[in-house]
Amino acid sequence: MEYVVFKTGGKQYRVSKGDVLDVEKLEGISGEKISFNEVLLYVSGDKSKIGTPSVDKVKVLGKVVDQRKGEKIRVSKFKSKVRHRRVTGHRQLLTRVEIEEITH
Repeated sequence: MEYVVFKTGGKQYRVSKGDVLDVEKLEGISGEKISFNEVLLYVSGDKSKIGTPSVDKVKVLGKVVDQRKGEKIRVSKFKSKVRHRRVTGHRQLLTRVEIEEITH
């Protein structure tokens, strides 16, 4: 089994060919090709390469499926004795990516 760990948007993802995942918002429209160059770990069968900090000559190629928003997070602030309450919400912008190929 072949898989990689790569970094984008300050987070690390473990993926193999054919996976679909949501990452922090990336520029691009639906159907556009995208490349992730910062690969931290590459595993193929019983061989593995660990990057220092990244593995050379390994890329993850994918396709943008769509742009979307994540689930709503509700944040509330409360101060006692002064009747101060405030509730705000946040929906993170995400990009859904399908992994098409791992090149090495």
